[in-house]
Amino acid sequence: MPKMSGGEALVQSLVREGVDTVFTIPGIHMSGIIAALRDEPRISMITTRHEAGATHMADGYARASGKPGVALVVPGVGVYNAASGLATAYARSSPLLLIAGQIPRGQIGRNLGAVHEVMDQGGALSPIVKWRGQVLTPRDVPGAVSEAFRQMRTGRPRPVYIEMPPEVGVERDDVHLRDAAPTSRIVPSPDQLREAARVIAAAKTPLIFAGGGAVTSGAEEALVAMAEATRIPVMTSGGGKGAIPDSHPLCYGSCLSPRSDVQEMNELVDVMEAADVVIGIGTRFSMGNPAGEASTLININIDDTELTRLQANTIPLHGDAKATIEAMLPFLAEAGAGDRPPPELAVAAARRLIAYFDIRLKEPQFPIIEALRRGIPDDAFTVWDVTQLGYYSRTHWQVNHPRTFVDSGYSYNLGFSFPTALGVKAAQPDRPVVCVTGDGGFMFNAAELSTAIRYGLNVTTVVFRDDSYGNVARDLDELFSATYETDLHNPDFVRFAESFGAVGMRADDPLDLERLLPLALERQSPVVIDVPVAGIPFARARQYANLPKAPWTHPQEGLI
Repeated sequence: MPKMSGGEALVQSLVREGVDTVFTIPGIHMSGIIAALRDEPRISMITTRHEAGATHMADGYARASGKPGVALVVPGVGVYNAASGLATAYARSSPLLLIAGQIPRGQIGRNLGAVHEVMDQGGALSPIVKWRGQVLTPRDVPGAVSEAFRQMRTGRPRPVYIEMPPEVGVERDDVHLRDAAPTSRIVPSPDQLREAARVIAAAKTPLIFAGGGAVTSGAEEALVAMAEATRIPVMTSGGGKGAIPDSHPLCYGSCLSPRSDVQEMNELVDVMEAADVVIGIGTRFSMGNPAGEASTLININIDDTELTRLQANTIPLHGDAKATIEAMLPFLAEAGAGDRPPPELAVAAARRLIAYFDIRLKEPQFPIIEALRRGIPDDAFTVWDVTQLGYYSRTHWQVNHPRTFVDSGYSYNLGFSFPTALGVKAAQPDRPVVCVTGDGGFMFNAAELSTAIRYGLNVTTVVFRDDSYGNVARDLDELFSATYETDLHNPDFVRFAESFGAVGMRADDPLDLERLLPLALERQSPVVIDVPVAGIPFARARQYANLPKAPWTHPQEGLI
């Protein structure tokens, strides 16, 4: 049994779990860990300018690579700063390990005012982590790391947390390292699969609804095979974008949204509500089953707490999306589930009603989305901030490659996109990565331009600038008679980018992006494109942006 420090035990345990990148800000509480990282060439350390940047980058790395991302921060305020990235990763079921320092072992929980002390530091994170552990000796380290990765690789992936007092990083002891624990995919029983296949085969108007769990399990090929074998059309949630190519003739796209006052969109919702069987794959149905209680819901989910939450008429299938689909395919063939008319014509007709296929709506976002689409390669990763274009992208941006659409999920974390895009680029250095943000959100983490330059994370960032917190200004103006203190004072974004050594560009018109984006992506440098949009009327976008009118704009009983 080798003798090593706790820092060395931690780093060697990460190596055995396949970790090759750690995002961090070095701090005095983690010196033993930092020294061990310095001496381990198999792990690259990326130093960020803020702890939020570290966790957002780890989240982007995880979503683009399919492997857990790792961030390392100091205790106390460092943990609090890092929490925004954890919250976004939690919302998007992203596997992220946060390793935090602690105050000295003998002072934990005594409230003596130690540097960076927070009482019950791990407890502060409990709502946004799946599991948390504390290591108090070097011998504790391998077991904690092994359990953290087991938690991220089994069940529903979400952030996990380990904390370590500073002396553990330098104390030496006999340490037994562990290899990565094998994991198995959960599959429902043959009888359950056979019964589900029988119900699917008997359905007249079935619909597949694929969520983020289909993507995280790598079920893309299996999903396409299932759709083609059964001739069942597929709709995706925002998190499920890319689970099936939007260009596939059986794909409706990600088009479930609250009812609109546009008649064509009502007709589209009616098409979806007509399903007699809905096959949910890796989705929480956060906006409800599109067919409601009138349908039978076949719910495939790795998270057993989600299986029967939605409606009574449910056939629950507790299992991994990929493995469950693959195991069900023979039963579907046996039941004759493909003996129905092909729905491609109906899908094509429905897709013509969706705004991104229908120029007649003439919304101001539509031509800008089209300019972005023509300027960005089809296989590029796009990371969308909480902006009007970000809202619009959830239903209107077409995705043909898995994992390439990245948003903040239900956390709606303003400013998350730029550091997250840097994490995506760290995971996929040979793929184009484009961040789409607003001026308000970009400035949350704009200092990470320093990180981008230092580590060659050549992300192209499109900053739509209206010199305002535009969404809030619009709502105040429309619903509360006038806006108040939502204007912003911004730098010259071109000169700002150039001051870091990045490339700055400026569009005369948002439609210039079709021309500027290919030029930006050719540059071997981070690029910031300033896009003035102050005169573009985004105000009407709410009804097409996958957002209902906010209930908190007027008093009501039982406000949730």
